[in-house]
Parts: sequence; C-alpha cells; structure tokens
Amino acid sequence: MIPPGQPTGLWWGLAGVAAFSFTVPFTKVAVESLSPLFIGSGRAVVAAILAAFALALTRQRLPRGTQWVRLAVVAGGIVVGFPLLTSFALTATPASHGAVVIALLPAATAVAAVLRGRERPRLAFWLITGVGALAAIAFASMQSGGFGQLHSADLLLLGAVVAAAIGYAEGGLLARELGAWQTVSWALVLASPLMLFLVAVSVAQQSPSGTPVQWLAFAYLGVVSMFLGFFAWYSGLAIGPMAQVSQIQLVQPVLSICWAGLLLGESLTWSTIVGGLAVILCAGAAVRVRLKPASSQPAVPHPAEPLATRTLEPAKD
Repeated sequence: MIPPGQPTGLWWGLAGVAAFSFTVPFTKVAVESLSPLFIGSGRAVVAAILAAFALALTRQRLPRGTQWVRLAVVAGGIVVGFPLLTSFALTATPASHGAVVIALLPAATAVAAVLRGRERPRLAFWLITGVGALAAIAFASMQSGGFGQLHSADLLLLGAVVAAAIGYAEGGLLARELGAWQTVSWALVLASPLMLFLVAVSVAQQSPSGTPVQWLAFAYLGVVSMFLGFFAWYSGLAIGPMAQVSQIQLVQPVLSICWAGLLLGESLTWSTIVGGLAVILCAGAAVRVRLKPASSQPAVPHPAEPLATRTLEPAKD
C-alpha cells in the first residue's frame, strides 16, 4: 500500500496498474466463447474509436513525416502484437500462468529502451535481465512438462512481451514529440484499418457469440485496458516522481495472479508463486539498475517516463 502523504502521482500510477491487472484474467474470460482474433482486433477497434474522438475534441495536430513510421512501430507492438498474441495464448493456458510470463515485460521494455536509446548500462543490468528471462523460461518449461518443453502458448506470450517492449520503447521516445496519450491514441487510429479488417475476417469465420459476462470482459479490454487505463497511468507519471511511479508496474503481475485465483477460481501452485516472485524481483532490479545510469552517460528516462510529458489539452499551433 502507498502510505498517506505520498505524492498523488503514486496513487494515479497505482490506479493505472490496477486497471491493467484485469487484462489477462478478463481476456481469459472472453476467449471462452469469443474468437481470440475477434478479441485481439475488436478491442483495438473500440479503443481506436475513443482515441479518434479524444484527438478530434482536443484538436491535436497531425503527426508529420517519419513520425508516422515510428507510430507504426508503436502500433505493431502494443495495438496489434500484444493483444492478438495474448488472446491466442490464453486459449490454451491459465491466466495465472500468463501473468507470470508477462511479468518479464518491465525488464524487456528496459532492454528495448537501452538498445533503442543506444545506452551503455552496467554489466549488472544485463546479468539481472538475463536471470529474469531464464526464470520466466524455466517457469514456463516446468509448467509445460519439463525443461526445454515450452508450450506454443508460452512462445506466444514471450512474443507478446517482445512486441510490447518494442512498442513501449519507441512510444516513449516518440511521446517526447507528440505527447503521452496522444502517441497511444495516434497508434490506435493508425492501426484501425488493419484491425477492422481482422474483425471482419473473424466475424466471417465465426459469428461472435458469448454470455453477458464475456461481452462485459471484452468491453473492459477495449475501453479500459487499451484506452482509459493509459490516462491514469500516464497522469501518475506526469505528476511523479517518475522513477518511483514507474516501479508500481511491478505490482501488476501479482494483482493479475490474485484476480485469476479470485475471479476464475484458478488454483495457485507453489511453482506459480515462486516463479512469479522470481521474475518480478529480477524485473524490478533490472529497472532500478537502468534508472541509475553511470554518471558519464546521459540519462535516458524509463520507457514509460517520456509518455507522461503532456496532459489532455488542445494542441496549440
């Protein structure tokens, strides 16, 4: 818990993480009847509609030149890659299992940001990140029948982590120019034609049909997980302190595992608990090391930090 008197940025950050923590369990609920292709693409379409309204109402200026190419990278990672890959993965694996593998995301994002920003972090960063990756792979292997026997769902989850990490790292740099929520919104709008096409394909293959609970889960994924949650998260980063707020993301997999047990009735085994703690601790250590670069190097913010540079307001020409 965050003690009273702490900066409000921490509370906003916690609200954003709490919103995101339901993503994996609710995806698991939705894929019980709805097509994973429909869920992964449909949620992006819902969020894109909201993003288009927000951009139009606040009269944001259009991105220019190579910004569109960079937005395509962001969209490929966080609008297309992560939602689709996790949706397909969760058709074959428990939500708690998925949450442990996805816990590698903070460290993976830090690695992507280091490579994209051409940083030269200390050796400790690479060692800790490597240990975290091995912990995630070892956990997935044991849950899939033994070491070296990764399930296809684990490969999809690892692919989702890589896609999101690249998207967040590029988005962090691009947000210095476009702003926080604007970057995410433009990425959603840019990807909307492709996602609309995928929705049409999924509907042609299988008419979407689900229970009211499953449709509510889908609505949450589109409205909160892919749109409103970013407002709370980036508002927290904007208020700061950024280094502290960004660390709250490490609570997300813990919450996701808890929701999987409480809402879905999934049993929490010792391997899940130990595996989750190992990955989370390694991710936290890697992010901390990266947030403290050597004094001879220019400090490049945490991947999420640049995304908090602007608030929701009309663009000024």
